[in-house]
Amino acid sequence: MKLEDISGTKRKAYLQYKIDELGTNGKLKNIRNLYRGISDYKKGYQLITNIAKGEKSDFVTDCNSILARCRNHFSQLFNVHGVGYFRQREIHTAEPLVRESSVFEV
Repeated sequence: MKLEDISGTKRKAYLQYKIDELGTNGKLKNIRNLYRGISDYKKGYQLITNIAKGEKSDFVTDCNSILARCRNHFSQLFNVHGVGYFRQREIHTAEPLVRESSVFEV
């Protein structure tokens, strides 16, 4: 079975479910859920895929592997090692530098 056939079947089932849900919410006069359902119906079916690119440029589809890959990626990104110590020579402030008043100006 092709991916398009599976996607089309899921799309039809999703839309039929949303139509049934709208009918139920309309009969029960549940206005909030009715409008949310209409909004979801307008968006249509959106295929959700769980695929991430692995460290070796392979594709990972298992949820635990995806979480592990994300954890490794962000730990490498935020835990930077080997950054040298930089000393700041000038102090930068957001306030403009104003010279002090002299005795004659006062």
